[in-house]
Amino acid sequence: MRVRVKICGVRSMEEALCALDCGADALGFNFWPKSPRHIEPEDARAIIDRLPPFISCVGVFVNESREIILETARVAGIRIVQLHGDESPEFCRELDSLKLIKALRVGEGFELNSIARFEVSAVLLDTNMKGSYGGTGRRFDWSVAIEAKRFARIILAGGLNIDNVAEAIREVKPFALDVCSGVEAEPGRKDLDKLRRFMTEVRRANLKSDE
Repeated sequence: MRVRVKICGVRSMEEALCALDCGADALGFNFWPKSPRHIEPEDARAIIDRLPPFISCVGVFVNESREIILETARVAGIRIVQLHGDESPEFCRELDSLKLIKALRVGEGFELNSIARFEVSAVLLDTNMKGSYGGTGRRFDWSVAIEAKRFARIILAGGLNIDNVAEAIREVKPFALDVCSGVEAEPGRKDLDKLRRFMTEVRRANLKSDE
């Protein structure tokens, strides 16, 4: 099965169209105010309203209230939400009107069984780094992601780049990949050449996996 790709931290129409032209399946819009990739809901909506049909747009939140998540999603025109903070399984159940992705940070002491507690559409695994809620550019032990597929659809994140994405597809075979810093010129600004090269590697790896 083809591994899908979400380009996260999109902040401009140019970035969005480049990602889609290269074959990305989804775009991520970061609504966490402390992130260098933060975008206002109205600015995200201005991009989303101009996109072609059949594109998935995902809103990224970190430890926000249910009310703010719902209102931001409404304003931005988003129906898929990625919770990238310390949200509990109970909190996730309170957002059953939206399609949910729960991000979990993998590090020392990570318990695979914890994945099963979340009644969500997919689980994103990222690198656990103190004081960070993603976008670290650091890779974790992919054997954890391989085992995690027993519990949920897995979206692999953390340290993905042009040099290792083919390996990630070949070894992990996740449901999808989530890339942000690996295709940036600097935090908050995509390098369009890196983005194109990353997606070229994805296409090649997906073709090989079908052989």
